[in-house]
Amino acid sequence: MIIRLNNEVVAFPDGRFSSNDPDGLLAVGGKLTPEWLLTAYRQGIFPWFNDDEAEALWWCPAQRAVINPGEMRVPRSLRKTIKNHNFEIKADQRFKEVIQQCANTRREANGTWITEQMISAYCLLHDLGFAHSIEVYEEEKLIGGLYGLAIGQIFSGESMFHLKRDASKLAFYYLNEHLLAQNYNLIDCQIMNPHLSSLGAYEMPRDEFLDRIEKNNALDTNRGRWLVSAEH
Repeated sequence: MIIRLNNEVVAFPDGRFSSNDPDGLLAVGGKLTPEWLLTAYRQGIFPWFNDDEAEALWWCPAQRAVINPGEMRVPRSLRKTIKNHNFEIKADQRFKEVIQQCANTRREANGTWITEQMISAYCLLHDLGFAHSIEVYEEEKLIGGLYGLAIGQIFSGESMFHLKRDASKLAFYYLNEHLLAQNYNLIDCQIMNPHLSSLGAYEMPRDEFLDRIEKNNALDTNRGRWLVSAEH
């Protein structure tokens, strides 16, 4: 049974109820506002739906793709890029452009869940100090990046893009380095795919993930813009 949310009350059912759906679909309805989104993430729930779907869909899959900060698998080719390539890493400088590039990349491939409404909502979360971007520049041109939400000591990655080879992997590498330095203990990648698996992500059972989320909610969130900088 998929729960229909009351749009006037910011509340979600327990994510464990999504076991009723094989893919982890929990609820339909609600709103894409900072209050709704923060409430969802603090319960291990995330929105994911296409342009042509009239209402928001909220998910909590049985297996959660996660990676521990500092345990990213770095292929030899990426190590060479890190060592030899002429690039610059920054954070939170062009958040909206990063999320728009992520949307464009997905749209050109096979559609995107990063709708205009979604972009507006996450930009508000960025203004509030919860959403962050890691950006890769080459000769001052943005060539790759990623964005997501930081709550407590868990970072929930949303999407990444690249305009040049390895640019999104570079962003993910420096995200790992930053989170490790700041004592984060988990990166939530949401749903496993071959690309995430190649980078070292593994699947965590839903109950274990939700237990981690519950403990994380007792921790303070260090809000505000990140300071991440690297030149090569």
